[in-house]
Amino acid sequence: MAVKIITGDNAAELESAKVAFLDISATWCGPCKMIAPVVEELSESPDFAGRVEFFNADAEENPGLAKKLRVMSIPSLMIIKEGKVTARNVGFQSAPDLKAWIEANI
Repeated sequence: MAVKIITGDNAAELESAKVAFLDISATWCGPCKMIAPVVEELSESPDFAGRVEFFNADAEENPGLAKKLRVMSIPSLMIIKEGKVTARNVGFQSAPDLKAWIEANI
């Protein structure tokens, strides 16, 4: 499983996922660049296989989605269950911390 990229504000796959993790970032953002490999690593973890779908959306390429989800800071991390945001977090997190946050919110 890998991180699926959202383009053109097309969040249909994200919204149809039973449980999704969404990372909204930007190419110029330092913390976003730091967290990207952490998210990729967790997306490939057997701990989340079949339990969570991982997505990434660039805030500048998906302004409608960022606005809809009320993104104020990046990286903006969200747990979305059946199309509804159920948990939010902002900023870089280590792999163990992010894994624990996801586990606590799925």
